[in-house]
Amino acid sequence: MSQKIKNALISLSDKSDIEKVLKILSKYHIKIISSGGTFKEIKKLGYNCTEISKYTKFEEMLDGRVKTLHPKIHAGILSKRLDGKHKREMNKKKYNYIDLIIVNLYPFKETIRKTKNYKKIIENIDIGGPTLLRGAAKNFNDVVVITDPKDYSYLINELNRNKGATTLKFREQMASKAFGLTAYYDSVISNWFNNKLNIIFPNKKTIFGNKITNLRYGENPHQKSSIYVNDLFDNDLGLKKLKGKNLSYNNYNDIFTGLGVLSSLKKSGSVIIKHANPAGVSINSSPYKSFKESYLSDPVSAFGGVVGCNFKINKKIAKEMSKIFFEVILAKKFDNDALKIFSRKKNLILIDTSKFKNEKEYQIKQFDNSFLIQDQNKIIFKKKDLKFVTKLKPTKKEIRSAEFAFNICKFVKSNSIVITNNFSTIGIGAGQPSRLDSCKIAVQKAKQFQPKKLKKSVAASDAFFPFADGVKKLIKAGVKVIVQPGGSIRDKESIALANKAKIKMIFTGIRHFNH
Repeated sequence: MSQKIKNALISLSDKSDIEKVLKILSKYHIKIISSGGTFKEIKKLGYNCTEISKYTKFEEMLDGRVKTLHPKIHAGILSKRLDGKHKREMNKKKYNYIDLIIVNLYPFKETIRKTKNYKKIIENIDIGGPTLLRGAAKNFNDVVVITDPKDYSYLINELNRNKGATTLKFREQMASKAFGLTAYYDSVISNWFNNKLNIIFPNKKTIFGNKITNLRYGENPHQKSSIYVNDLFDNDLGLKKLKGKNLSYNNYNDIFTGLGVLSSLKKSGSVIIKHANPAGVSINSSPYKSFKESYLSDPVSAFGGVVGCNFKINKKIAKEMSKIFFEVILAKKFDNDALKIFSRKKNLILIDTSKFKNEKEYQIKQFDNSFLIQDQNKIIFKKKDLKFVTKLKPTKKEIRSAEFAFNICKFVKSNSIVITNNFSTIGIGAGQPSRLDSCKIAVQKAKQFQPKKLKKSVAASDAFFPFADGVKKLIKAGVKVIVQPGGSIRDKESIALANKAKIKMIFTGIRHFNH
C-alpha cells in the first residue's frame, strides 16, 4: 500500500548530503519540521521549515534534553491512519500526521573515542532520537523512517517512482534498519557502562557489531558470510589490505589465529597458519631466519596457508616467500621492493597489520540461539609456580624454550603437542581426541622434515598426560625437556619414565585447552 507523504520531521547529527533530500521534499510539496542545528542548516540551504517549538507551541527545556518529546510529535507519528478512533482523537486535538522521519543519533561512540569527559559523554546519550525512530518504525504501515545518509538515494528513487509516496515494502525495510540502529546504539552505551564498571558478565549481555563488508564466502563456498567490528573505539580491524582478492571466512579465521600468535611473541617472529592451526612458528633476531624456520617446520602444510610476521618484509624475505604459494601474507609493513615482487602474484592477499591492536578482553562462541563468553587466555604460566619434578632440572635457556613451546600450545587446537628446537617449532600435533595421537603426529612431522633437530628438543602439552604412553613416545623421539600442566592421577608414572630416560619435566599448573 502506497502512503503519500505530507509532513516530514528531520533531526540530524550528521547533516551530510541532506540538501538532495530537501530538493525532493520541495518537489512534492512536503512540509518540514525540525529543530536546533538541523533547522538552521535547512534554512541556510534556502528551504522552508517550521521549528519544532513553534510547531508544538512548547519551548525546548532542560538544555535541549526535551524538545521532540511532545504528544503532538509522537501522536503524529504513531497514529494509525485507517483507525477511526485514532482519526477522531487526532481531529479533536487538531494534530497533523507526520509521515516521514529522517533522524540520526547523537554521536555517542565518536564522543567516547574523543574524550573522557563524563558529563560530555552522558549528554551524548540520545533520548529523543531513538524514541522518534522506534515510534516511526513501529508504525511502518503508515510512516517511513530514514536513519542513514546512504539511504537518501533509495528514498529519492522511491518518492520519484511513486510520485511523493512510499510503498509498504520500502517502509518495512527502513523500519528494520531503524530497529537495528537503536539496538546497536543501546548496546554500545550498555557496553561502555560495563567496561567502565569492569563488568564482563552482566545479567543481560548485548553483543553489537558494525558490518565491515560481505565476505567472498563462508567456511564453504555454499555458505554466505560477513564480518563485523565489535568494538567501542574502532570502526575497523586495524588491518589494511594492500592487494589481492576479497577475503573469505576461512581467510579471516586463519588471520585471527595468526594475529593471536604474533601478539604473544616478544621478539621478531613468524607464524604459518593452516585451517586455524599454527603449522610453524619461529622467533629469531634475524627476520629472514624466523620466516625460514617457521616454513621448514611443515612445508607441506604451509602450501596455501597464511603467513604472518611481526616485522617489516623486505626484498630478501619477499623473494623467499614468493617461491611458495600463500593465500595471505600479514606483516607490519612491506617495503617497496617487496610490494613489487608480490605484485606479480595476482590473487595473493597482502595485509598491513601495523595498526592492529589486540586488546579484546573476552571471546565469544555462538551456537544456534546461545553463546558462550569467556575472558581471553592471556597468560602462559607463572614462573613462580613452576615445578621441576624430575631429578634433572632445566637450565634458564631450557625454561625459556619451554615457555615458547607452551605459549604456542595456546593457539593449537586441542589436544595439542608442540615440539620445538632453538625457539622454532619442528613438529605440531593438533586437534586429536587422543593425546597419544597428537604426540605421534608431532613426532612424525619432526621426523619427516627436521629429524636431526629432534635430538635435545623441547615438547609442550596443552594438558596433562592421562597415561605415560605419550611421554614415552616423545622420549623415544629424542625430546629432552617436556613442559605440561600436570595434575593427572598418573603423574608419578610420567615422572618416573622421565627420570629413567634422564630427561627434564616441568609442571606449570596451567592448562591451555583451545577448542
